[in-house]
Amino acid sequence: MLPLTAQSLKSSLLDSRTSRWLWGLGALSMAVIGLGLLVLLTQATGNRERYNENYEWLVLVNGIVASGLLITILWGAVRLVMRLRRGQFGSRLLLKLAAIFGLVGVVPGLLIYVVSYQFVSRSIESWFDVKVEAALMAGLNLGRATLDTLGEEMLKQTRSAASQLSEVSDVSAGLALDKIREQLGASDAVLWSTSGRMLASAGQSRFQIRPERPAPLQFKEARQKGSTEWVEGLDESIPGGDKGRIKVLVMVPASGTAFDEEQRLLQMTLDLPPTLVNNALEVQAANREYQERALAREGLRRMYIGTLTLSLFMAVLGAILLAFFLGNQLARPLLLLARGMQQVAAGDLTPKLALQGKDELGGLTRSFADMTQQLSDARTAVERSLRQLDAARGNLQTILDNLTAGVMVLDAQGVIFSANPGATRILRVPVAAHEGLPLLSLPTLQKFAQGVAEQFALLRSDKDTHELDHWQKSFEIHATGQGLSETAVTLLARGAVLPDGMRLLVFDDISEIVSAERAQAWGEVARRLAHEIKNPLTPIQLSAERLERKLMGKLDAQDDALLIKSVKTIVDQVDAMKRLVNEFRDYARLPSADLKPVQLNTLITDMMVLYTHDASDQVHRAQVVAELDPTCPPIAGDEQQLRQVIHNLLQNAQDACEARPSAAQGQGRVRVRTEWNAARSRVRMTVTDSGPGFEPNILQRAFEPYVTTKSKGTGLGLAVVKKIVDEHKAKIELSNVLHDGEKQGAQVSLSFALDTKTAGHHLPSA
Repeated sequence: MLPLTAQSLKSSLLDSRTSRWLWGLGALSMAVIGLGLLVLLTQATGNRERYNENYEWLVLVNGIVASGLLITILWGAVRLVMRLRRGQFGSRLLLKLAAIFGLVGVVPGLLIYVVSYQFVSRSIESWFDVKVEAALMAGLNLGRATLDTLGEEMLKQTRSAASQLSEVSDVSAGLALDKIREQLGASDAVLWSTSGRMLASAGQSRFQIRPERPAPLQFKEARQKGSTEWVEGLDESIPGGDKGRIKVLVMVPASGTAFDEEQRLLQMTLDLPPTLVNNALEVQAANREYQERALAREGLRRMYIGTLTLSLFMAVLGAILLAFFLGNQLARPLLLLARGMQQVAAGDLTPKLALQGKDELGGLTRSFADMTQQLSDARTAVERSLRQLDAARGNLQTILDNLTAGVMVLDAQGVIFSANPGATRILRVPVAAHEGLPLLSLPTLQKFAQGVAEQFALLRSDKDTHELDHWQKSFEIHATGQGLSETAVTLLARGAVLPDGMRLLVFDDISEIVSAERAQAWGEVARRLAHEIKNPLTPIQLSAERLERKLMGKLDAQDDALLIKSVKTIVDQVDAMKRLVNEFRDYARLPSADLKPVQLNTLITDMMVLYTHDASDQVHRAQVVAELDPTCPPIAGDEQQLRQVIHNLLQNAQDACEARPSAAQGQGRVRVRTEWNAARSRVRMTVTDSGPGFEPNILQRAFEPYVTTKSKGTGLGLAVVKKIVDEHKAKIELSNVLHDGEKQGAQVSLSFALDTKTAGHHLPSA
């Protein structure tokens, strides 16, 4: 699994939250809509009017919502199956949790549905029992009979009252009507003409501007039959509303004296008791509803069972959807933890997703994320420490590689574990090629290895007694030659035991220090010899010359010749000893250099006059050729001492050329060259000859006094040159000129610093 970066983690978390919120919001919306529609559908089943108006569209909308829930469930099931086929981690757990929650919600719902189905079916059948219908019909007939009885009684009394009005005129009919109304207990009494004109009234009609008049059909029936009756307010009235009433219209008999008068009709209104009206209306409404539902019995049964089935379907789908949602909510933290553990096991410690819920699972994911972050921080710290350790190790290795001293690490058995390049340079043996081998395996260094082993053994024994932590001793290796030509590398070695039991060996080449000490010792010897020897030489020479003057001519010829020869020998040897003593004095008492700006090319040009020979010269010495760089700036030097240096180097180079067999044919050549190195701000002078070159033992100790390969000479020339060069703070190097692996001469190189007053004008530009 690819590691998550901070940006990808944030994007993934945002996408997950967004999709989860959208999915949950959609499911909640559909559930709320479905529940609301289901409630409306249930209310509609209890109200006939709402049922007739809204049942169909409520069923349709509930069906659409149920279809949406079903599609959502199918979509979730398809996704779950795809995850199972891909073998995605956690899909089986999610399926198991969804199945458990689904069974918990569906099984009780199915049980309740079966019971409710049986209950609804049997309840609807019990509603339409024969006894119930007979009771309703009996109640309805009872109401009708009661109303008929009241109507007949009212009609009989009205007829009696109408006979009393036959002799009453229209003018005085009002008082009679009021009296009759009170006698009959009626609420209203009206006297009508056959044309529909109100002649007199008593009761409520008296206060009405336009009292309600009977219909023409009722007038006609009363004229034909003599009377008529009807009931009002039972079809329109509702319990607690307008009162029901019985109205009677009776013909008033005509008087015997008025044959030409218009016939009159008496209308009496009797209010029915409210209880009777309400009961009659209720029985009438119940009978009507019973008859209607009896006709739609099967449809009503289908409606209730359909509503129940739809409710079950909605409940089951909601339970399954809730099972998916709850299963996902429970499985998601576990899957998150499992995925994070897999990543941590694979070494991926990138930031992990964590739930923000307040429950234990959310807290567990946050704790795991914190733990992973702590592990990541710890690993980062370890990696940083390792990088620092590697950097320190690299720095240490760089330091060891650039140390002039040799450093070796040995184990307890003396096997080479590691070594720096300085060890190879000092020991002159490829130590790196012998790593893993004993120190004794180094060629020509067995004595040194044995000495090192003995010192470590002594250190171990002395440590227990004296608590020493190191040893130090000097060694000589690669010793060759004898006497003054003897050469050896002098090492100062130091050993210690490391905390892990390994052995550390550090050594340095102190040959130059030893050589400097020898030079200092020779200087002291030369000073004393010059003082002790020079004083008796002059008296010896004067005494010999005086003997020659005193005895010359007093002896025979043979003795005179012997005297002259002997005195000459004494004087010559005294002169030789004086020159030797002077060289000793010069070496021992070399004055300090007086550094001033000196043009090195000018000095060399002046010195070249001494080494230019004509063709007539009997002594053929090596030719000296000068190759001078005109760009060389002045250096800081003592002109007199630099002349001595140039003279000694050219003299030695010519002597070396004469020592080569080819020099007899005049093929020897000496080249003196100057060069300006702008990058290092140094002036370099090189003297190269075509002689036999230096032997290795001489090359190492060439600057020591009295080390020479010439049959004549004291060996102080290069020693004096070295002292002068050191006084000038310059550098001198000796080397052989090689060509095809063979020595073709020797080379002496000197490097001088610039004069401080003119150095700024010759520094390289940036």
